Amino acid sequence: MGRVIAVANQKGGVGKTTTAVNLSACLAEKGQKVLIVDIDPQGNTTRGLGVDKKALKATIYELILGELKVDECVISNIIENLSLIPADVELAGAEIELIGKENSNFILRKYLDKIKQQYDYVIMDCPPSLNILTVNALTSADTVLVPIQCEFFALEGLSQLLHTINLIKKRLNSALEIEGIVFTMYDARTNLSLQVVEEVKKELKKTNIYKSIIPRNVRLGEAPSHGLPINLYDTKSKGAESYRLLADEVINRKDEFYYGI
Repeated sequence: MGRVIAVANQKGGVGKTTTAVNLSACLAEKGQKVLIVDIDPQGNTTRGLGVDKKALKATIYELILGELKVDECVISNIIENLSLIPADVELAGAEIELIGKENSNFILRKYLDKIKQQYDYVIMDCPPSLNILTVNALTSADTVLVPIQCEFFALEGLSQLLHTINLIKKRLNSALEIEGIVFTMYDARTNLSLQVVEEVKKELKKTNIYKSIIPRNVRLGEAPSHGLPINLYDTKSKGAESYRLLADEVINRKDEFYYGI
């Protein structure tokens, strides 16, 4: 059965979508069957995989409203081993649509439970806010992967996110765990990046922190405009190598969860 991972951080600009797209692509490259679910109304994951949002007829918005079945919303094998449930700006109206709807926090879970067994991993790119879409993702997930940018305010908002995760675990999804923290936009030339890493490690002693650190890399920034993940856009770049290492860690982490290693 597929492991469902929500990539979440309510702070914008931390490399959340970059991590969701490139981790998914690198897992797929390693032979894992992956479904990436775009739950952000900005649709950056969808665009980053080369999909024209204006031409979409079936998105996660229609799925959440119950207008389409889940398999009707999946774009299969957008690249080898990687499928996508896309999103566009229409998803911004979902919060209003879901007001007063019965079991509104469990709608996404209901659909993902029907198909997750078809994949090794289901990766969800959450919006940069703690709204009902994010709550739906956390209620559906087995684990949460949190990207943190190596900047001065790295810990700002993290405590709120961790508090939300704990609330979801207590009230909606008792199985939810933190997959881990991954550092992004690391600049080895500055002392600040190193200081941020050390500070977060000190604050989050009992939380899994991935050894793989994603560097600040020009090619990572260019890849989405070409509609390609970094491993296809520039396979030898530092960004591609870093996400491959992260994918290895995630695969090993899955074994720990399943077998108690």
